[in-house]
Amino acid sequence: MTASRSITRFFAALLVLCLVGSILTLRRLDRLRASATLEEVLYLPSARVLRYLSFGYTGLMANLYWTRTVQYFGRRHGERAARFDLLPPLLQITTDLDPHLVVAYKYGSIFLAQEPPEGAGRPDLAVDFVEKGIRANPDDWQLYYHLGFVHFIERKDYIAASEAFRRGSEVPGAHPWMKVMAAAMAQFGGERETARRLWTYIHQSTEDQYIRANAVKRLRALEVDDAVPRLEERIRLYHQRTGLWPESWNQMIVDGFLRGIPLDPLGLPYKLMPGGRVEVQKPEDLPFIRHGLPQGLAPSLFAVPDKANADKAKEQEKQ
Repeated sequence: MTASRSITRFFAALLVLCLVGSILTLRRLDRLRASATLEEVLYLPSARVLRYLSFGYTGLMANLYWTRTVQYFGRRHGERAARFDLLPPLLQITTDLDPHLVVAYKYGSIFLAQEPPEGAGRPDLAVDFVEKGIRANPDDWQLYYHLGFVHFIERKDYIAASEAFRRGSEVPGAHPWMKVMAAAMAQFGGERETARRLWTYIHQSTEDQYIRANAVKRLRALEVDDAVPRLEERIRLYHQRTGLWPESWNQMIVDGFLRGIPLDPLGLPYKLMPGGRVEVQKPEDLPFIRHGLPQGLAPSLFAVPDKANADKAKEQEKQ
C-alpha cells in the first residue's frame, strides 16, 4: 500500500468518525435538553472555529446550525418566551458558514422581526441580516421582498419599504409586482412624485391588464390626493376672508376663488361638505385615495382589481 493511499484512507476514516460523532452529539443534546438549555450545550461563538472543525464541509455545518436555529426558535416560541437572545448569533454563524443559504435569511428575518412571543422583536437586526443576505446573493429578488416586508410590516417605514421593493424590481427575473409594491409604498408614505413616476412607468411598460388597471387607479388616487387638499385650502381662505363657509362651488366661483367647478378623475364634481371638507362622490370607484373619503371610511392600500374592474378601468382609460 502506498503512502498516499494510506493517508487518504486515514482521513476518510477520520471524516466518518467526525460525522458519526456529530450525529451522536446531536442525539446527546436532545437528551440533555430537559436538564440544560441549548445555550449551555451547543453554542460555539466562532464561525472560524466551526470551519476548522468541519474539515471543509462548511455547507453541512451551516445546515446543522440552521436546523438548530429553527429548533431553538420553535422551542422558545412554544414556551411563549419574551427573549430570544441566542437567535441573532445563531443566524450570524449559520450564514457566516454558508453565505448562500438563502432560506436562513428569508425565515430568519421573520424570526428576528416579529414582536415577542412571535419573534425576537428586533426588526433593526432583521434589516441588517437581510442586507447581509443581499450582499452575498444580489441576484435573488426575493430577499429584497423580505427586506421590504420587514420595513413595511414591522417598522412602518414605507419609504424604506418602497426603496427595497424598487431595488428588487431591478433584479433580472424579479416578479412584476415588485414595481407595484414599490409604487404603493411610496404613495402610502407620502412620496407622491416618486409614486407618480413609478405608476406612470408601470402603466406604460406592462402588458398585464390587471397591473395596468391597478396603475390607472393609483394614478387617479394621486390626482385626488393632490386636488382635495388644494381645494380645502381654498375653502379655508374663503372662510378667512368672508367669515362664512361656502355653500356651493358656484358661490366660490362668483367671488373669484375658483375658475370652475372642480371635477374628480372620473369627471364628477367634488362634494362640498359642511365645515370646508371635500369628498369624492363615488369613493368605491376611486380606491387607494387618502383624501376626499367620507368620514369614518379608512383608505385602502392593497386592493387588487379583479377582471371586471380591470375591464372597467380600461374602458374609463379610453374615455
